[in-house]
Amino acid sequence: MLAKRIQPMAFQARRLYVELMFQVMGRALQAVSEIDATVQKEARALPEGFLFEMMVMPDGPRLIVEHIGNGRFHYHSGSAPRPVDLSIQFKHIAHAFLVLSFQEKTAVAFANDRMLVDGDISYAIRMTRILNRLESFILPRLVAKRAVKEYPANLHLPEKLLSAARIYLKVASNFVDTVRT
Repeated sequence: MLAKRIQPMAFQARRLYVELMFQVMGRALQAVSEIDATVQKEARALPEGFLFEMMVMPDGPRLIVEHIGNGRFHYHSGSAPRPVDLSIQFKHIAHAFLVLSFQEKTAVAFANDRMLVDGDISYAIRMTRILNRLESFILPRLVAKRAVKEYPANLHLPEKLLSAARIYLKVASNFVDTVRT
């Protein structure tokens, strides 16, 4: 009896966590594209106006970012302004929770058929590299090693701390600006 009451609450908690993580990741993608030359170089290969979406199927939480040129991203907090160019879709909220709580690497989730890619696979690989770079900055090294395929060997503690602080500051200011409007 108790399990029947807890199960919907656990599902709701996962959904809220995934929703929050998508908001943080979207804003963090915008922030990292403003401060990191490696991310900017990766993103420059994407066409201007390129829309990337990561979502939970069929109509769950999502993040949408747009490449606005010069290697920079812009986070869209609502719906996409036009059809997306690349969509990475988790098949279930539990699958998204595994990846976003860093219990499972993105590559492992894809290999386990927990997600779909709709769009150009070369763009998906590029976006995965950008997401891995972001996670390497904002997560503690121990957690980041669990989350990304390969932790960057040339990412040293001073650069990591400075970049993470700048990213988190930009994310926080973006949240504050969103609340004000």
